[in-house]
Amino acid sequence: MLMTKERPPAIRTLRGWALSVLQEAGAIHECEEHGWAKDRADPHARERALEIARQEPPDGSSPDQAIAEIQDVLGSIGDTCPEC
Repeated sequence: MLMTKERPPAIRTLRGWALSVLQEAGAIHECEEHGWAKDRADPHARERALEIARQEPPDGSSPDQAIAEIQDVLGSIGDTCPEC
């Protein structure tokens, strides 16, 4: 009998989810050389990311937790790559 395992979610942390949402919304992008996340300083993209957090928080998190993580990640990312 063939047994299958449930696959774990691709994104395992709330921070990983927030980074994914911010990138999808266009609020951040990666440094082409080093891969560091950089803030695009686009207020419309930030608002799109927050709206996604409000409407579609990850499983096991409330909208408030998702919004707080989006804001925390944005606060920790600069507009320049630390290695450039």
